[in-house]
Amino acid sequence: MESLSNKRKVLVSKPLNFWERIYLPAIVQGLSITMKHFFRKPVTIQYPEQQREYSENFRGLHSLKRDEDGKERCTACGLCALSCPAEAITMIAAERQKGEEHLYREEKYAAVYEINMLRCIFCGLCEEACPKEAIYLDGPHVTSDYLRKDFIYGKDKLVEAPLNQ
Repeated sequence: MESLSNKRKVLVSKPLNFWERIYLPAIVQGLSITMKHFFRKPVTIQYPEQQREYSENFRGLHSLKRDEDGKERCTACGLCALSCPAEAITMIAAERQKGEEHLYREEKYAAVYEINMLRCIFCGLCEEACPKEAIYLDGPHVTSDYLRKDFIYGKDKLVEAPLNQ
């Protein structure tokens, strides 16, 4: 069996020629690349003033939709919370009072509906699981903030405004 020293190849470096020793071709090549990029159109978007276009598949901020009559579509079935792999959605279901049944189609509603945006992975499974098409991921980006409690979005931030306003 041969030893490792016999299998190794010895690398012999060739001596540098005159142009390689003065590094002039390398400097000229680097400057040419820099000048080429210097005169190109910048690809940077000035964010607050310019908005970039998003694809059709973009998943933004959640929104709870209303029906044609302006009533909330969510019936607190809990399928969105069950389908969420990150367990970011919490809801508390409640039943309508005796005098309110004729105003609404469903007898149950979500008294509390919260999404923890720090846990949400924007997978869209809640949107697919909803039988009433009440939740969509069609909003803008989630804005930045300093406090963790400000990333828990309740119905005040999620329910879209009524059409008559």
